[in-house]
Amino acid sequence: MTSPSPRSRVSRRIGSIAESATLAVDARAKALKAAGRPVIGFGAGEPDFPTPDYIVEAAVEAARDPRNHRYSPAAGLPELRQAIADKTLRDSGVRLEASQVLVTNGGKQAVYNTFATLLDPGDEVIVPTPFWTTYPESIRLAGGVPVEVFAGPETGYKVSVDQLEAALTERTKVLLFVSPSNPTGAVYSPEATAEIGRWAAERGLWVVTDEIYEHLTYDGVPFTSVAAAVPELADQLVILNGVAKTYAMTGWRVGWMAGPADVIKAAANLQSHATSNVANVSQRAALAAVSGPLDAVEEMKAAFDRRRRAMVEGLNAVPGFSCPTPEGAFYAYVDVREALGRTYRGVTPQTSAELAGLILDEAEVAVVPGEAFGPSGFLRLSYALGDEDLAEGVGRIQRLLSE
Repeated sequence: MTSPSPRSRVSRRIGSIAESATLAVDARAKALKAAGRPVIGFGAGEPDFPTPDYIVEAAVEAARDPRNHRYSPAAGLPELRQAIADKTLRDSGVRLEASQVLVTNGGKQAVYNTFATLLDPGDEVIVPTPFWTTYPESIRLAGGVPVEVFAGPETGYKVSVDQLEAALTERTKVLLFVSPSNPTGAVYSPEATAEIGRWAAERGLWVVTDEIYEHLTYDGVPFTSVAAAVPELADQLVILNGVAKTYAMTGWRVGWMAGPADVIKAAANLQSHATSNVANVSQRAALAAVSGPLDAVEEMKAAFDRRRRAMVEGLNAVPGFSCPTPEGAFYAYVDVREALGRTYRGVTPQTSAELAGLILDEAEVAVVPGEAFGPSGFLRLSYALGDEDLAEGVGRIQRLLSE
């Protein structure tokens, strides 16, 4: 009698997921700091500001209210769903009903819910590249196939309609559109946004648009919602957003997806079995955030703008580095291909991953390699950290790679 074949302890579906590279870099930097090493971390996309006081006070008050000690609707507090609809009209120019909004546990759950709801096995999603590391993993978890379309610094990290057309197949169901972009900071112009949106509409594609960096654009560059630019997409478009970046609320874990009512209802059914409602205290804090003024946002944006300029100047002074000026978000995406193949302190990195390892080991600076976001040859550095740390970190990289 033959013995049964051994079974994997972890399913193939989950075992194939890559760890979040950005969180992995951040975790390693924090572990080294805890061990007493003076590591400076450019890895995590997390504002260094505290959450504004009026939002914190709303949470404190909510924690004392027994209403918030109980389950609430899986799709979100009704008043928060309405406030998000109102905020979307204010900021994006898109009119929604509260029933078209699903409140999620951070932006990542909104991404996962969306692709799980839209995709059947084998459906293809066009993913402009460089991409945020979570997008392709969420697509694969849903049984979909991410189709990467790369745009380099020569085009400002922005894809063209011609590139999208070349990637189109009979299996294409969704176009992912992200502006402002993580990881590159690229912002599509109103004209380019409309052109891409019309192309998707003409091809009958769904569009998933991530607008979480909508308030972080610089140099007078406007944010343009593809939903507003191409209204005919309304029935085949999902907007992703959240409070994390705009209001310095990464730890509160409140995001949302908004779109056609039938898709939102289906995604809410999924969430009812996965996590049920988002923590009520966090929802009350988010309600204060999206209903309140944007004054604190403007203060943070001014600081990000100052750091953006300092980082670009400093990185362009590093031999072999070329850093375009980002127009949005709070990341610099550096072309380091000319720095590869050179020897630094006896080490000759051939990939951006190897270069990032060298910089961490020798300069005690944590950066995220391009392999996390697409092709090798690039580094992502967040400038959402203090001015002194930014200057010191960039200075260490300059000294190391100038030797």
